[in-house]
Amino acid sequence: MNERIGELLVRENLLSADQLSKARAEAVSKGGRLGAQITELGFLDEGELTGFVAKQYGVPSIELDEFEIDPGVLDLIPYEVSQKHNVMPVNRAGSTLIVATSDPSNISALDDLKFLTGYNIQAVVASEAAIRRALDRHYGQDDLLEEVMAGFDDAGMDFITDEDDFDPALATNEAEDAPVVKLVNLILSDAIQKTASDIHVEPYEKVFRVRYRIDGVLYEVMKPPIKLRNAIISRIKIMSELDIAERRLPQDGRIKLKLGRGREMDFRVSVLPTLFGEKIVLRLLDKSNLQLDMTKLGFEVSQLDDFKKNIHQPFGMVLVTGPTGSGKTTTLYSALTELNKISENLSTAEDPVEFNLSGINQVQMHEDIGLNFATALRSFLRQDPDIIMVGEVRDFETAEIAVKAALTGHMVLSTLHTNDAPSTVNRLLNMGVEPFLVASAVNCIVAQRLARRICPECIEVDEEISAEDLIAAGLSESECQGFVAKHGKGCSNCSDTGYKGRIAIYEVMSMTEELKEFVLNGASAAEIKREAIRSGMMTLRRSALNKLLEETTTLSEVFRVSASD
Repeated sequence: MNERIGELLVRENLLSADQLSKARAEAVSKGGRLGAQITELGFLDEGELTGFVAKQYGVPSIELDEFEIDPGVLDLIPYEVSQKHNVMPVNRAGSTLIVATSDPSNISALDDLKFLTGYNIQAVVASEAAIRRALDRHYGQDDLLEEVMAGFDDAGMDFITDEDDFDPALATNEAEDAPVVKLVNLILSDAIQKTASDIHVEPYEKVFRVRYRIDGVLYEVMKPPIKLRNAIISRIKIMSELDIAERRLPQDGRIKLKLGRGREMDFRVSVLPTLFGEKIVLRLLDKSNLQLDMTKLGFEVSQLDDFKKNIHQPFGMVLVTGPTGSGKTTTLYSALTELNKISENLSTAEDPVEFNLSGINQVQMHEDIGLNFATALRSFLRQDPDIIMVGEVRDFETAEIAVKAALTGHMVLSTLHTNDAPSTVNRLLNMGVEPFLVASAVNCIVAQRLARRICPECIEVDEEISAEDLIAAGLSESECQGFVAKHGKGCSNCSDTGYKGRIAIYEVMSMTEELKEFVLNGASAAEIKREAIRSGMMTLRRSALNKLLEETTTLSEVFRVSASD
């Protein structure tokens, strides 16, 4: 961005003279561009600056982050030229080449491009940071990967396989293509380093991308060359001991990775055939990050007391509900750890077994040979059990056996997929379980979600949140007095997301005698919820608002993880 734009920003009161001076000084000391420093210092956001420049020069602006660029267009301007002039070729229309630039007034750069390409150049405006990101994302992926991998040492990494099933032919194939082996190891180790929960390896018609789910949100991290697509997918399937010749059916496997210093990491692997190849999702199962201390999960004090009281009952059923990836398994594992004593016999039926817990008999389900939750449950009841955990109540048969076990002197823990605690009762009734059995067997229902934590390194006041916004979210006027919402500005600690880690939001509904009467009388989920709140239940929204008041999370996260009451 040129100096004239800086002066215009000051004249339009979008920037103070002091801010412009500071940005200039930063640009000189860091050898960067003025526009990039203005946005990095937080004086203006990218959208405001881009909009202003576009308006001044009468050219359109573009959101480069959301724009897919044809690889053929990239070939028209070499990477070095794009980097030198800080431009990004975007599209081609006849004899015109559309180019994104942060400075449309730089006529000499546009003339250079016209001479180099032979096309008429039409400029559109994008921020300097967006152009840099686009250059990194689209140009020279082969060179970029080689550069990244040059400093990557996977000598201390090895994946563990069962010796009995080891196939020498597969091992030979792996050794033949060392760069692919190294790249896959890089993807896995980088995900571990960034504390990702899932890795998505996705083939499309013209691109092949890798995304990580970090703190519940997906981020694109890499676009390997599309010519490596089949080799990378085959390598992951070999590591998972899956059939690399079968490309038409979904497959599930597991990778065990040894990372040195005695640390091991498990990956649960799911392969799904899509239109342009097989998509692979790897779920990271890191036992070292498994939080089994109930006091640190996110329960409010009263909720934790209720939950503990219910799991320590001599018999009955405790259900944990929520969507996939909401932390249900962690909550159940923490309950099992609390209940795991020499005097108790604990058995679990899981699909899949995510973590090995010492002292607990864990059984992996195998639907293809008839070992499902119902079959496992029947066997458990012949094994002198005290406490039973069923991975998920999916059907009437499993629900019926679980309820009968809970009524005959056993503590049963399980999960269900429902939106909140009160609607779980109706879900069981819809499965075919009788109301009197639900009322008799169920001790407690816990609904949960995961909200992202504000990064402690860059937490600051969120100027955009008003008292009216807080009241609309559900806070009282007295709670809003003196309270200022916070958010993360974004820093190197949180990869500029403003969030680091997650905390669980809970809704704990103990089945009181009044609630049992409601169930027996066929009350709706809304009526059950009203009665539960009257009895003191804290809803998901209220729990999320408490985390907001504690400056643990943001208002946008409150809206993302909870519905209004």
